[in-house]
Parts: sequence; structure tokens; C-alpha cells
Amino acid sequence: MRKLSMDELNRDSVEDFKNKKKIPLVLVLDNVRSLNNVGSVFRTADAFMVEKVYLCGITGTPPHRDIEKTALGATESVAWEHAPDTLELVKQLQADGYHICAVEQAENSTMLNGFQPEPGQPYAFVLGNEVMGVEQEVVSVAEVVLEIPQFGTKHSLNISVAAGVVVWDFLSKTLAQQA
Repeated sequence: MRKLSMDELNRDSVEDFKNKKKIPLVLVLDNVRSLNNVGSVFRTADAFMVEKVYLCGITGTPPHRDIEKTALGATESVAWEHAPDTLELVKQLQADGYHICAVEQAENSTMLNGFQPEPGQPYAFVLGNEVMGVEQEVVSVAEVVLEIPQFGTKHSLNISVAAGVVVWDFLSKTLAQQA
């Protein structure tokens, strides 16, 4: 086997990417402190064709060198918006027809492997602060609390890793429904 060169990957231009249909998913970052995590989430959103990234509360916004260091230009291809208050944004997304899924460890959570997205239904996945997680008020209004099964000694995953896991899971299940 031979690794492919960058030219052989045939990636879309930023303009072509912006014009493509995206998966029915937005990501909401709830007071995420690390700018490197923010950049990594942008890169994941680009890789899996996420509609939009919402940066809430204290979450840093582009342009910033620490975001760009991990985003590698994805802040130019992925639509994003800053919202001062996560709960207000989540309520607006609900009014717009999105199912809200808080990615958190909580009572009566749904394990990610047991989650089945409804075909054609838009979703918003809320990922929380590195220490405090998703705000309780947001968890309380979510239709679903998704928990990533973990089997080791640690209590959580890094937010950028968690974002990659849940977005890939959503995309793979959505694609399987279309097959």
C-alpha cells in the first residue's frame, strides 16, 4: 500500500464545500475554555459535513492563532456563530425544529450505541466545558442525554475527542438509514 498525496485526495475547495448539502447536525459548544479544543471541533465539523458550529458563552471565536493551530483552516469552511447564552440558543434551536442532545453523563442517559437518530430530523449536539460539562439548565431541556460508553478508569473524554465520536456515530447511522 502507498499513502495518497494531498493532490490525490481530491478535496473540495472552501467555496465548493460551503455549497454542498450538510448532514442535519449542528454542534453547540457550551463555555469551552480550550481554544485548541475549539479548533479541533471545527476540523471534525469540516471532516463530517456538519451544518454549523455554535460557540457559546466564554467559548473562544475565530480568528485566533490557537484555534487556527488545530482547525487548519476549517474556520473558513464551516459555518459558525457566537451565542452569548447556551440555554437561549438551545431553546431557539428547539423552536427551529432541532432535537437537542446533551453529550453528558446523567441519570437516565442514552448510551451512544443505543441511540438511533430519526431519519431527516435535524439534531443539535451540545458539548460542555472541560471541567463542568454541559450546564444543568441545558441538560434539563434536552430531549436526549447521550453518554459515550467508557470502560477505563477516567471519568470523561476530552471534548474534541467526544465531538469526533458522537459526530461519526451520527453520520454512520444516518448513512446506514439511507442505504
